[in-house]
Amino acid sequence: MKQIILKLVRLAIGLFLYPCGIAMTIKADLGLATWDVLHQGIGIAIGITIGQASIALGVVIIIVTSFFGERLGWGTLANIIAIGGLLDIFLFYEVFPTFTALIPRFIMLIVGIATMGLATYFYMSAELGSGPRDSLMVAIKKRSKKSVRFIRISIESIATFIGFLLGGKVGIGTLVMAVCFGYFIQFFFNLFKFDISKIEHRFIDHDIRALHNYIKNKRDKNKDSKIDDKTKDYSSDA
Repeated sequence: MKQIILKLVRLAIGLFLYPCGIAMTIKADLGLATWDVLHQGIGIAIGITIGQASIALGVVIIIVTSFFGERLGWGTLANIIAIGGLLDIFLFYEVFPTFTALIPRFIMLIVGIATMGLATYFYMSAELGSGPRDSLMVAIKKRSKKSVRFIRISIESIATFIGFLLGGKVGIGTLVMAVCFGYFIQFFFNLFKFDISKIEHRFIDHDIRALHNYIKNKRDKNKDSKIDDKTKDYSSDA
């Protein structure tokens, strides 16, 4: 139970910090991260918020990857709902300030990227399932001979291009995030001595089977108990 609580706390911290980081990069107004360009573009095109677009796209990706046999974790579902929902809240209530000067905006951009990197550590160390976009990358990797780097660059380039066509904000910040985000993730992984190769995600089907086995075992014990009671009754009658 202690281990489960720790995992949930890590997940909650990660899912809180990540939209904080995204909101800061948006408020910096120097260009969005690759996927957020697409989210913003979708939001502009169909008249919804960037957070709602993130949730909707996450659901679509999950449906697609499930057909490819990718397994879902509770963290995957929480990722879709929490990040998009909290992002809209942070932007609506203007939790983070708006700057006009270039240097403060650039500092906010870097702090936002660093926050997203830290959030990635907490989210992944919870081991409760990959995010929907990571699941898409894994699904494509399993069905192609291309490297993870090539697949990720290709997916994010396509997402950025489509988002740009739909009206998403592309700028120097987009390039900075594309270059620096991975370095920040690696920095926090090294800082906390987190080995990504040792991740063992707990998926939803694990819990469903565990619950099924628990109910079945409890039912069998009740049956055995009733049989024992009847045996005792027969013995006493005899």
